[in-house]
Amino acid sequence: MASRQMTASSTASSVGLNSSFSSMAQALAEAQSQPHSKSNPPSPSIAAQVASLPRPLTITPPSLDISSPAAILRSPCFFHQRFEGLVDIQKVLEEIKDAQEADEEYSHSRLMQTATGVREVSKQLQRKPLKRAVRSVMIVTRARDNSLVHLTRELAEWLLTTPRYGQEVGVNVYVDAKLKHSKRFDAPSLLAKDTRFKSMLRYWTPDLCWSHPEKFDLVLTLGGDGTVLFTSWLFQRVVPPILSFALGSLGFLTNFEFDKYKSHLNSIMGETGMRVNLRMRFTCTVWRKDRSANADKNAVEEGEQFEVLNELVIDRGPSAYVSNLELYGDDELLTVVQADGCIFSTPTGSTAYSLSAGGSLIHPSIPAILLTPICPHTLSFRPMVLSDTLSLRIAVPGRSRSSAYCSFDGKGRIELKQGDYVTLEASQYPFPTVMTGTNEWVESVQRALRWNVRGAEQKGWSQVDGDEDGEGEREEWDIDIGDSGGVYSGTDSGIDVSEAGDVEGSGGMGLAKYANGSGNWNGNGTQSPSRKGTLSLLNIVQILFGIAIDVQAFGYGMG
Repeated sequence: MASRQMTASSTASSVGLNSSFSSMAQALAEAQSQPHSKSNPPSPSIAAQVASLPRPLTITPPSLDISSPAAILRSPCFFHQRFEGLVDIQKVLEEIKDAQEADEEYSHSRLMQTATGVREVSKQLQRKPLKRAVRSVMIVTRARDNSLVHLTRELAEWLLTTPRYGQEVGVNVYVDAKLKHSKRFDAPSLLAKDTRFKSMLRYWTPDLCWSHPEKFDLVLTLGGDGTVLFTSWLFQRVVPPILSFALGSLGFLTNFEFDKYKSHLNSIMGETGMRVNLRMRFTCTVWRKDRSANADKNAVEEGEQFEVLNELVIDRGPSAYVSNLELYGDDELLTVVQADGCIFSTPTGSTAYSLSAGGSLIHPSIPAILLTPICPHTLSFRPMVLSDTLSLRIAVPGRSRSSAYCSFDGKGRIELKQGDYVTLEASQYPFPTVMTGTNEWVESVQRALRWNVRGAEQKGWSQVDGDEDGEGEREEWDIDIGDSGGVYSGTDSGIDVSEAGDVEGSGGMGLAKYANGSGNWNGNGTQSPSRKGTLSLLNIVQILFGIAIDVQAFGYGMG
C-alpha cells in the first residue's frame, strides 16, 4: 500500500517496443531504490505498518529480472504466476521480439495476430482449472453476526480434521483474531480434540493480510457481498483466490451454497481444481496540492492509495453547490462534470451504485471503466464505457466554489480541496474469485435483480391445455378460422368485410360497391379468388377515397 511518486519514465509513452521495455525497467529500478522524500511521503496510516514489517516489501517478486522483457511483463501477483505452464506466454513474447527485430514497426496482420493471441490467452486462463495443493485456508466471517460464528467453528473443524494430501489431518486454518476468545467459537475445546491442531489453527489480522498474502492458498468468506468487499479491502495488493458462500442478502459475488460446502471444497482441493475469474480492480491515488509557502504553482504531493473492487465515487458532499470536476484521460481533457457527483465503476461494481444511478450492466470478464454521472445538470451527459487502458485524472479546479468528497468502495471517505485530484487506472492486482460455472453472473443478476422476469409467460399455439410440454394430443379447433365459402374470410381491418359477414348494411354495401368497382371483390362483398391476397396500395387509396366521397354525399343529403 506504500505508494511511490510517478516518474516521467513511467508515464511517458514510448515509440518502440524496446524503449518501452527500458522505461519500464527504469521505473521498477527507481521504485526499489528511491526513498520517500518530503514531496513524496507515504500515507500516514500506512507508514506505521511499513515500519513494523519484518522485511521491506517491493512490488517486484524476488525472482524478477528487470533486464528481461519477459520478466518485465510478468505480473507481480503471485497468483498470476501460478498460471505459468497453462499458456505459453513466452512464445508470444518471442514472436513480438522477432517481429521487432525484422521490421521497425508492426504490420497490420502481425498486430491482428498478437491481439488474437492475447484474447486466446485470456480465454484459456478462465477455461482451464487451476490444480494446486491448498495447504492454508483463511476464513473471513461477517462481523456482528453471531449465527455465522457457529458456522465458522463447524467449517474450521471440518478443515482441520479431514485428511488431505496423504496426511492424517487436514490443512492449516486461519480465522479472525477477534474469535480467539469467543465463547461461541470455543477455540479451547477445538484444540483439545487433537494436539496437532495447536499449530494448525491460526489467526489472521489485517496487518498479516497486507504484509504476507502468500500465506493463504484459499480464502473462504461467510456472508454477503459486503464481506467480499471487506476481503478486497484487506488485500490491498496481492489477493489469494476467493471462494464466497452465500450467507447474505443479494449475493452478486456469493455463488456457493454453504449447505454443500463439503462437496465444493472436496472438489476444489482435490483433482478437479478451481476455475477462477480475475475480476478487474482500480488503483486510485490521491494527490494533494502543495500549499507550502515556497511551493511551485503546480506542485502536488502523493497521498493515500487504494485498490478498489466496486467503484470510486466523487460527490459534492455537504456542499449546496453542484460538483465542478475536470475529467482527464491520458492527460487530455475529456469533459467538465457539473453534477452531484460521478461514479467510476469496475465491471464488478456495475450492479451496485452505478446501476442505481442509471449505469449499464457489464460482464465482469470485460475490462472496462464505467463512467456514470450522479444527477447531471445536462440532459446529454449519459453513462459511458471507457477503455481500461485509459489513465483517468479527476481534478477539483482552483476556481471551484466548493470542495469535493471521494470514497473508495464506500470506505475511506476523504475531502478533495481546490487543486487536489485523484488518478484512476486499471490495477495490476486483480481480484480472483472461484467460479461455480460459466453462467454464474447472469444467474446472479436474474436471481438478485429479477432481470427480464415477467409475471406470466406467453403461451404458444402448439401447447395443449394442461400439458406444459406440449407433447399431448392436440385438440381440434372448433372455431372456423379458414375460408368457409367466403363468409368468414374477412377481418375487421376496415378494408374487408366484417367478421360477422354482414354485407347488406350501408357500410358493407358501400365497401363492396367500391371494391367491386376496383375489381378486387365480387358483388356479394367477398374477395375474388383470382385477386385474393394481391390488393395493391393504389387499390386501397381508391377504396378509401371512394368511401370518403360517399360519406360526404350522404351528409349533404341529410342536410
